[in-house]
Amino acid sequence: MIIAVTRNTPNRFNGFLCSCMQEIAPGVYVAPVMNAAVRERVWRVMMDWAELLDDDGGVVLFWKDDDAPSGLRIRMVGWPKKEFVEHEGLWLTLRDLTDAHDVEELLEQVEVEEPPIDDEDPTLLDLEDEAS
Repeated sequence: MIIAVTRNTPNRFNGFLCSCMQEIAPGVYVAPVMNAAVRERVWRVMMDWAELLDDDGGVVLFWKDDDAPSGLRIRMVGWPKKEFVEHEGLWLTLRDLTDAHDVEELLEQVEVEEPPIDDEDPTLLDLEDEAS
């Protein structure tokens, strides 16, 4: 399944996406079946039109890909101004701290020492026992 999400895009983006995908909500388009060649063509069109996007406009295209972090391939042009970071096989969203974050509390949490793992803890799963 391919999913595209648009925000503040010119009408040509929406019209084009509607020609090859189903709009299931305002600015959200899906295609349950789309081969890689069609998906690449759709993305090339989005990139060709990228200069038409306002500062707060953009397109996010994503689809299942077992070889990608989190099993999800993501492409973005314009908004959202997010940075995705691959960490241990997962996509994480990197954001700056804002005034809403309690920076002092976060710094205190960084300094907290974790207790050592107790091998006798009954809540820990023994993977060898699970496999047999």
